[in-house]
Amino acid sequence: MDWEQEAFVRSLSSLSANTVEAYRRDVRDFVVWAERLALAGPADVDRLVLRRYLAYLGTRRMAKRSIARKAAGLRRYFGWLTRTGVLASDPSSRLTAPSGEGRLPHVLKAGELDVLLEERPSSTGEPVDLRDQAVLELLYGSGLRVGELCGLRPADVDLRRSQVLVWGKGSKQRQLPMSESSMEAVRAWLDAGRPALVAEETPAGALFLNRRGRRLTPRDVRRILDRRAASPTHPHALRHTFATHLLDGGADLRAVQELLGHSDLATTQLYTHVSKERLRSVYDATHPRA
Repeated sequence: MDWEQEAFVRSLSSLSANTVEAYRRDVRDFVVWAERLALAGPADVDRLVLRRYLAYLGTRRMAKRSIARKAAGLRRYFGWLTRTGVLASDPSSRLTAPSGEGRLPHVLKAGELDVLLEERPSSTGEPVDLRDQAVLELLYGSGLRVGELCGLRPADVDLRRSQVLVWGKGSKQRQLPMSESSMEAVRAWLDAGRPALVAEETPAGALFLNRRGRRLTPRDVRRILDRRAASPTHPHALRHTFATHLLDGGADLRAVQELLGHSDLATTQLYTHVSKERLRSVYDATHPRA
């Protein structure tokens, strides 16, 4: 029996490219492990096999959060096999995994944010300096996911209305406000930076380009932060910081949910815990009787 991996991946058309790739990788890794045990296909898999696989991942010193994510991918995969009639019953229906450590999102401190955003483009006039500033201002100013930023088109940015149109997870659109700083940075990039990097192979619909004139990738964005950040920083930390600063400033939780593009309010509520932690640290550091 075939494992139906490619058909499963094609069924994930509503998900982002990064999520699809994660599911593809998780299922592929499981299939490689299962075939070492001489399992010929999904019909040979029961719940005990799946539990043995998760235990195997634990022996490889894989983080609990990663194991939990792989378990979720397998539940989706075997659920799809059952719905499509490949399997008569779902072996993953009661599959549980060790819960993750529950770490709070990393929020940049004021000094870290200043290093990233206050280092204005150098006087050398390098186009990539203008691009880097626009990328960082948008990530923090509008709370974009890095994949959303890399997928932007010039037509998605409306500088007259201070808005950016974003395609989020599940191909859902949302219209986001732009800060004054991000508008200035994007305008400078469009006027003087992007034209200098346009090449024959440049996609017509790519807002941000690399030095070769191709669409900027998430890996390129990570390199920008490696150059500009005072300490190792993931692009998603700017999104975390955006959400936490809004809540610190008194923003409504539902409004933050809409800005972030979260389908579940519980996902957004995590930032209320971060905000409380920040308030507590400020209190401890500043109150004379703390």
